[in-house]
Amino acid sequence: MPTTIRTVRQIIEPQFVIEGAGVLLRRSFGPNRANLFDPFLLFDHFAFNDPLEGPIKGFPTHPHRGIETVTYMLEGNVRHRDSLGNAGVIGPGDVQWMTSGRGILHEEMPRRGPSGLITGFQLWVNLPAAQKMGLPRYQEVSAASIPAIEQDGLRVRIVAGEFGGAAGPVTQIAARPVYMDVTVSPGALLSLPVEEGHTAIAYVFEGAGCFGAEEERVEAVRMVVFGEGGQVRARAAADTPVRFMLMSGAPFKEPIYPYGPFVMNTLEEIQQALSDLRNGTFVQN
Repeated sequence: MPTTIRTVRQIIEPQFVIEGAGVLLRRSFGPNRANLFDPFLLFDHFAFNDPLEGPIKGFPTHPHRGIETVTYMLEGNVRHRDSLGNAGVIGPGDVQWMTSGRGILHEEMPRRGPSGLITGFQLWVNLPAAQKMGLPRYQEVSAASIPAIEQDGLRVRIVAGEFGGAAGPVTQIAARPVYMDVTVSPGALLSLPVEEGHTAIAYVFEGAGCFGAEEERVEAVRMVVFGEGGQVRARAAADTPVRFMLMSGAPFKEPIYPYGPFVMNTLEEIQQALSDLRNGTFVQN
């Protein structure tokens, strides 16, 4: 039986939002009880490239529970530290995949690179109910350890998942995600198997491409939401390459209750998280 090529179900224009200590972001979607992009909860594109924005403010110490946060840097860096004693720098091409589990307090402070720019993405991935109160952990991935496959007019950096006989370094994630940075040259075609039933989305941030079975043209900056099927296709427009973040994952099909930096399954669990913060029992080393 031939594999069904996924169609384009929706195109989202990101909206500007302010987060942290006044950070301007492009947000394609955020946590919502409707959980339309299960297992993905949020996708932000951050850039501090306008001098009118003034000093870079960043994200002072804040809590997380019940989710995974994924930071992928293109330019500049983010210095982070947390309540468990971890600290480090996420630089160009690096990835931090943080599983917050039962609770963590951390801060993320961006700094400009030599070019004067800061650009990157943050993805939130849900955890199933059975893992929401697990132990926090990090997968710190350096740019050098991320496979970059170049073939047939494609360049694919594989953070998670498989392409061209290579596998990404991020593993043991409940959502079984694919997360890739894809560049398609004019005239080239990406055709990638994606598990039936998995959510699949692409964030187009450079150039323009033709996506899905109907080859719908999508220009940066937009998010493409794919329908059902077993294969994702993307072709660069004839006049320009296209670059996008491609992600897919297994939905958990559980109710969610988001509240700021927490995503749990019930209101009672949110109330417990707030109580733990007040009582000083949120973080347990």
